[in-house]
Amino acid sequence: MKHRLLYILLFVLFPGSINALKGQQVMVKASIDSTHILIGDRLKILLEIEKPKDLKIQFPQIADTFSSHLEVLNRSKIDTIKLDNKERMKLTQKIFITSFDSGMHQIPPFYFRMKDGKLLDSAATQTLAFRVHGMKIDTAKGPVDIKTVYSAPLSLKEIIPYILGIILIAAILFFIFYYIRWKKKNVSIFSRPEKPAEPAHIIALRELDRIKVQQLWQKEKIKQYYSEVADTIRIYIQNRFDIPAMEFTSSETIDTFKQSKELIDGSSLDQLQHILSLADLVKFAKYTPLTDDNNLTLMNAYFFVNQTKKEELKAPTTTVEGPEEEKLVVVQ
Repeated sequence: MKHRLLYILLFVLFPGSINALKGQQVMVKASIDSTHILIGDRLKILLEIEKPKDLKIQFPQIADTFSSHLEVLNRSKIDTIKLDNKERMKLTQKIFITSFDSGMHQIPPFYFRMKDGKLLDSAATQTLAFRVHGMKIDTAKGPVDIKTVYSAPLSLKEIIPYILGIILIAAILFFIFYYIRWKKKNVSIFSRPEKPAEPAHIIALRELDRIKVQQLWQKEKIKQYYSEVADTIRIYIQNRFDIPAMEFTSSETIDTFKQSKELIDGSSLDQLQHILSLADLVKFAKYTPLTDDNNLTLMNAYFFVNQTKKEELKAPTTTVEGPEEEKLVVVQ
């Protein structure tokens, strides 16, 4: 109660006390982006205040309407900006209004409340004014028909949902078609590609011969040399053992053989590990192999293919005795 009486006494005896202390440091401003608008258009009001950073202020409390002719559409958040000297701050807020009554309109001053210690004061902005213009109507023409709805051009954002819908429907129809085909003919929808007509080791040996003739590492194409040798072995493993070596890493491929020890023997596994590990070092670690390593890699590749190739079983033949003038050979 004593503080309140003291404040009233100070306010009566020393009006504008805060202005005396801070008046030269606080600046308030209100501005509009246009003084002429069409009826129903939106108008932006910008409220600004510059103040010392330790001075407490309260922005004007904006109602939903200024008057029966002015409506408030939206209010932005209060933005704070530190000025160059860092001892002062600038706060701004945007207010969007509209009017549906033509004529001259005024926006009353905005009051910022300030508190410096126990002293209270306020600062007001100037009054703003703008004119609202109505739509011109040609009364000489009389009543006219209502215009048809204007068709705006379609944007990409509006078309994309239809494109995605068409793609989705096409994908569903494609799946249904192949599902029916699979049901009727018992054909797998996602079948593996057919294996090459030639045996896997024939293809691999032919590819290794090509690499040998090219003499890539002799021409200092070390990375290409190891890549082609490793890819040849991976394709051979894929065709020979049905292991997706082209998709596996080197360690995954080697672990697969370690888990299925019946596929290859220990010597072949060591050769494979030497080929893939050295190829990875050259391709990814920029390792420079010795000349002996280059020769040994190709030699190991030949040995691995020859030692793990699938032997072609020759069908036994029997001779059927017939008349002396002819003999029939039957393949069982």
